[in-house]
Amino acid sequence: MLEIKQLNVKAESKIILNNFNLTINDGEVHVLMGPNGTGKSTICKAIFNHPDYEITGKIEYDGHDLTKMTPTAISRLGLFLLNQNPVEIEGITNAELIRSALSEKNNTHIDIFKFNKRLNEICEIINLPKSFVHRDINFNMSGGEKKKNELLSLFMLEPKFIILDEIDSGLDVDALKVVGASLKKYYETYHPAILIVTHHQDILKYFPKYQVSILKDGSIIKTGNEALAQEIETTGFEANVISGSKENE
Repeated sequence: MLEIKQLNVKAESKIILNNFNLTINDGEVHVLMGPNGTGKSTICKAIFNHPDYEITGKIEYDGHDLTKMTPTAISRLGLFLLNQNPVEIEGITNAELIRSALSEKNNTHIDIFKFNKRLNEICEIINLPKSFVHRDINFNMSGGEKKKNELLSLFMLEPKFIILDEIDSGLDVDALKVVGASLKKYYETYHPAILIVTHHQDILKYFPKYQVSILKDGSIIKTGNEALAQEIETTGFEANVISGSKENE
């Protein structure tokens, strides 16, 4: 379980999150929505104790205080962040990175034959050309290719808590179907907790049940279920959702 209480986040003396509170249980899909500039991506980075932020308050996962841990140590707990703009790393292949990450995670030698077999299996699952395994990490890839490429790491590392920071950003219709179907398959297989940051419903159609929180000015002002996401899709953020006071549905 992830529990965030009275979280305040600053960057260069600017307050980004103010008295932010959120609880996500094991196996739960939770959606964070809100207008641009409200701090949605900041919470994703704060969970990983990003060094550029001044963080006060509580961020606890399975009894571990994440505010006192490094991003590497947090990842070892089984947390995984998929950014809206995955980083490009020239000179290091996907296979090299994933093999190194698995070795760090499991603190053991990786059997190269089993490793390669599993990589090929996952390429089939996420509709990714097997040649991508040997390509430099996200280098010279389109937005859709980068997102599918990141899914390769997701399936190989098998995290228990996944953060998707606007994964639907920049995806065309076909790429969205592949990414959405792959995430659905992962959820049905491993039942992780998932935090989805998004503006739209498109990626949410692949999850039959989820909770929704609306963020404004660094705080959650409204919570609900699938109906709240549908309301936002219809009326927008500036209608009765954002203008209303805090409430729970």
